[in-house]
Amino acid sequence: HYRLVEQQNGRLRLTLAALLLFAKDPLKWHPRCGIDFAIWRGTERLTGPKLNIKRRIRIEGFPIVRLIEEAYRAIQERLPERQSLVDLFFEERLEYPTFAWQEAIVNAIAHRDYSLMGLGIEVDLFDDRLEIRSPGELVEPVTIERLRNRERVHASRNPRIVRVLTDLGYMRERGEGIPRMFEVMEQEGLHPPEFVLEGGCFVVTLRSTPIYSSETMRWLRQFEGIGLTRNQVRLLAYAHEHGDRFTSRAYQKLVGVDLYTASRDIKDLIRKGIVRLTKKGGRVYELLPRPRPLTQPLPDELQKCIAYLPEQGYLTNSVVCKILGINRIKASRLLREWTILGFLRKSGKGRWTHYYVTPAAYESLSTSYESPSSKTNLKDDDS
Repeated sequence: HYRLVEQQNGRLRLTLAALLLFAKDPLKWHPRCGIDFAIWRGTERLTGPKLNIKRRIRIEGFPIVRLIEEAYRAIQERLPERQSLVDLFFEERLEYPTFAWQEAIVNAIAHRDYSLMGLGIEVDLFDDRLEIRSPGELVEPVTIERLRNRERVHASRNPRIVRVLTDLGYMRERGEGIPRMFEVMEQEGLHPPEFVLEGGCFVVTLRSTPIYSSETMRWLRQFEGIGLTRNQVRLLAYAHEHGDRFTSRAYQKLVGVDLYTASRDIKDLIRKGIVRLTKKGGRVYELLPRPRPLTQPLPDELQKCIAYLPEQGYLTNSVVCKILGINRIKASRLLREWTILGFLRKSGKGRWTHYYVTPAAYESLSTSYESPSSKTNLKDDDS
């Protein structure tokens, strides 16, 4: 099934892949098939009298599956924790996302060039980064550029090893691992993984320094409960650290989306009262002033209007009249009151006046509002 046994001169012979995968002591057939794990003091690699290695651990003498598990255990025990922003909430997490560093370890073991007997896998833990160095160049059509572009490209130098590890659940054979590494690093506010070819080795670097400052991370918490996507959160953080302004082109480059997706996401932020165009027909957007905390619950009438919010994402006098079944004078009074209370943000003048629901109102709504259908069902049960 895995073709781990070959016939040679009329006799069955185990392949090197079989020995590396299942032999009790693979070192008999490959002297550098383990992992050299070094923990360094500081952020630089010093040598000679200034050698700054705090500890060195050789993970070797195990078949590949056991080697993976031993590497997981040895590295995880020595990874420090940090405060991470997860879905706009702070949690204590390992300094590096588990999926990211484990994927890098498995890839190093599965894809390294085992014909290079004098080189082994090296894992170096510095104060600010984790480096995983795997012997061998990349296999076509895989290139550094395509990996950096998050393409689902894959090719294997060791297809038998990859097949076994895929069936055992350690790998994804369709090139899904690298794009996922980008996702988990960015989800926790960290720099994307870095890839280089250096000295005949493929090197993956994961950095523990956050993309955004702690002040920006705290600032982002005001948007909890509004229903923003991760890309929108990244955009707001970027704008906050760049003069509270941004362009669609900057957003496209920041998160790697096309013009259509960028336009849709930005329009959603406008509808939610978080950003606006600096001038009509312009290309620069700006963050709106931080909304003041709400001191009153959302009125039932406003909750009903939000529940039936039209596709354009804002309310007008005529829309409120239609939803609530009231006249224009009463609708104007309600819209004015809701704006004063901070539930709505007014935009435009005269017949082009419209009102956006503020982030604070959305947050209040998420904890207090029942859908019209649920209220109707309760009434039916009582009758």
